[in-house]
Amino acid sequence: MVGSNSQLTTGRPCFLTPVGKLFGYLAHPSDSERHPAVLVIHENTGLNAHIEDLVRRFSEAGFVAFALDALAPQGGTPADEDQARSMINSLDEGDNRRNYLASLDYLRTLPGTNGKVASVGFCWGGKVSGELAVADPDLDAAVIYYGKSPDSTRVPDITAPLLLHYGEQDERINSTVPEFQKALEQHGKRFSLHMYKGASHAFNNDSRKDRYDSIAATESWKRTISFLEEELIFGS
Repeated sequence: MVGSNSQLTTGRPCFLTPVGKLFGYLAHPSDSERHPAVLVIHENTGLNAHIEDLVRRFSEAGFVAFALDALAPQGGTPADEDQARSMINSLDEGDNRRNYLASLDYLRTLPGTNGKVASVGFCWGGKVSGELAVADPDLDAAVIYYGKSPDSTRVPDITAPLLLHYGEQDERINSTVPEFQKALEQHGKRFSLHMYKGASHAFNNDSRKDRYDSIAATESWKRTISFLEEELIFGS
């Protein structure tokens, strides 16, 4: 299925990988230019309307944006969020990582892209974004929104610049940050870390009125777009 307006073209592409067929939601500017790509990694509720909205927002900012449905091998994200959480919690981490690495390769060769690609992950997806920074030496940039930090012993493997967003009240996730930050500093990695005062976990999710923080969401989004522009466009 493909849709378009004067600015964006959207679709739900499928592509084959060595481990099977994957699919997700894609949006790209409706012009003839070549754009950098962003892999948007969803929360533990799967590929839902909120994530699709984020994909379109990244595209409106000038990027080809794609969100893999992590549950594609199981048929796709179900409507019931509790069921989606249960299914995502049962995913094999190695298989899931390979699927996301395949998605990065898909974006690198997609017509209309310029070969530059970044990962941006939220919550569960933030953890995956960090894992991709460790696993893919060709990743051009990675953004982590309140995701569990990668194993500090793997920090030497990171080559991509990082942008890290955390909510001040998110104690569970924040407990993983100091060791990660220390390792990034010790190994001379390029990163920027922002702690948003008064914000809690999932502060960017405007479909969660119990968690959404408009100030933190606005500030972090501006930083994210500026970071991606610098790393994928101006710095290319």
